[in-house]
Amino acid sequence: MPRIDGPNIDDVRQFGRQVDFGRADEDYVRWRPGFPVAFFDRLYALGIGRPAQRILDVGTGTGSVARGLAARGAEVIGLDPAISLLESARTLDRESGVTVTSAVGRVESLQFPDKSFDVVTAGQCWHWFERERAAAEIHRVLRPAGRVVIGHFDWLPLDENVVAATEALILFYNPAWKLAGGTGMYPQWLTDLAEAGFDGLETYSFDLSVPYSHEAWRGRIRASAGVRASLDVEQTQRFDRALAELLSRDFPEEPLRVPHRVWTLIGWVPSA
Repeated sequence: MPRIDGPNIDDVRQFGRQVDFGRADEDYVRWRPGFPVAFFDRLYALGIGRPAQRILDVGTGTGSVARGLAARGAEVIGLDPAISLLESARTLDRESGVTVTSAVGRVESLQFPDKSFDVVTAGQCWHWFERERAAAEIHRVLRPAGRVVIGHFDWLPLDENVVAATEALILFYNPAWKLAGGTGMYPQWLTDLAEAGFDGLETYSFDLSVPYSHEAWRGRIRASAGVRASLDVEQTQRFDRALAELLSRDFPEEPLRVPHRVWTLIGWVPSA
């Protein structure tokens, strides 16, 4: 059976505001979509996620990436500072019929020996880390010719679309939120890996449209860093009512077709 060990560390900080995804656990589990199947298919074609590979998934959250890799036969450990999210991951793992070992911890101080893993993955989380320390620790625990995979699956704010309108509303209720206006591309992260000693860096991306009902979009947004993970219950409820009114008025057709981008960065540890 998977196990959870280590201290209870549920909070992270960014931009001077406490961000705790544990507060958004219910919405996070129900409404945040995992990476699409195509993400795992492309990694598999590149030799990542193969049977018997030992993989560490850092910042695992509710385990979307870890589960996708374990379903393809890899031996996966999912690491996260939030026990509540790891517990949800265990439930989802059981429902999916896969086994993932869970451990509480932070990527900046990994409690694993040198050269322990074939692959380390980080899905939807690199921006939360102390990136220089994270890259160095990942390099340390990877075996020669091991690979790191940084993946993101982001909504795209386009002119006057539902994403742009939603981001504007988040900023009205949470002006400290700093993640609006993204393009789903992170070229600066190549520097993080290069400076840590990774080689053969490569990136790729592809776009797709994700359908959401109004209820599902509201749940997805409540589970974001700018809303329930940062705001209190009353503020979140006020925001959610405002978003429901915005959707009904300006985007009444269901399902919403929300553009997303998958972006992936892969780096190698030199073999000699």
